[in-house]
Amino acid sequence: MKTSIKAGAAGLFAASLVSSCAWVDLKPQAEKVRVLAAQEVGRCREIGRVSAVTAAKIGFISRPQETVQVEVRRLASNNAADMGGDTIVAAGPLIDGEQPFKVYRCINP
Repeated sequence: MKTSIKAGAAGLFAASLVSSCAWVDLKPQAEKVRVLAAQEVGRCREIGRVSAVTAAKIGFISRPQETVQVEVRRLASNNAADMGGDTIVAAGPLIDGEQPFKVYRCINP
């Protein structure tokens, strides 16, 4: 009986760790990509759009909303940097681990 309690507790602990980890690394070239609001990019040039997607759940366990948001922003920043952009603006809400972004070039547009 003690073994099953320990195993259950260990599994719950591992699940809580996994559900709060951010797994997406920010590429070095994406470190300077800014996240701005739509009203802040009036003098910028839109160069494209990206949709960032990450896991909102692991199995039946929902991941923290903040962790998922950090990951989609990192993914969008990575993609923006690959496109030559320096700024991203959310183009819609975060739904089930997916969020659209507009990519801008604001420095030397």
